[in-house]
Amino acid sequence: MTAHRAPEGYDPYAFEPFAVTTDLAVLTIREERLHVLLVERAQEPYAGSWALPGGFVLPRESAETAARRELAEETGLSGATVAGLHLEQLRTYTEPDRDPRMRVVSVAFTALVPDSARAARRRDAAQARWIPYGTHGPLAFDHDRILADAHERVGAKLEYTCLATAFCPPEFTLGELRQVYETVWGVELDRPNFRRRSRHARLRPGRGGPPRLTGGRGNRPPSTGRAGPRPSTRPSCDRKDAPREPRTHRRQAGRDRIPDRTGARRRARFPHRVQ
Repeated sequence: MTAHRAPEGYDPYAFEPFAVTTDLAVLTIREERLHVLLVERAQEPYAGSWALPGGFVLPRESAETAARRELAEETGLSGATVAGLHLEQLRTYTEPDRDPRMRVVSVAFTALVPDSARAARRRDAAQARWIPYGTHGPLAFDHDRILADAHERVGAKLEYTCLATAFCPPEFTLGELRQVYETVWGVELDRPNFRRRSRHARLRPGRGGPPRLTGGRGNRPPSTGRAGPRPSTRPSCDRKDAPREPRTHRRQAGRDRIPDRTGARRRARFPHRVQ
């Protein structure tokens, strides 16, 4: 393989240098609420403000390698565990003034982790904490925009993939899987429809273990399931499974909007029948 070199006389300092960072929108579900991992900055700029975890890309690593390294440091999970988590590139943020220190290009990632992940404080942060989504104040830099984009991306992908299983432990119940959809979308799903659609998703039966009650009919312990070896493109439900207004109520509402001309015509044709 031929090694390519820079042309003779090429000056890499002819262009203004800039840094590349990775920012992580790490999401999980705890206590039936969507949580995001945030760190309190201990250094300027934005000292004392909450921000998304992340850091600079080292000279000899890719953006994804840097993201997984940062994710392992921020959650305390091992490298092997982080390698199996769902991590996808969200987008690249290149606004010139997004960082007051210098020109910084950020490659943002979305990471979905189960509830078992903890928040580990790094040396350059005052603290790290799981905070319910939407309850935090303004974030540092442009992290509010990054977090909003990540939430929108995850909510949209739940409609056409089985991404919801990334929030779950290795074995989960249908009740726990349904809770993921309800928490991310902020709606209450129709349970019979969800159970019926889940039969078509590529879920494998669980291997047993202690049963978990999820408030099913009769408080019976439900069976557990596992995600299949290949990610399915057929989700367990979509937002159309949210309960709609009862049909009788919609029919009655329609009667209230449409004038009752049928009765008037009938009385005009058969006046002798009117009591």
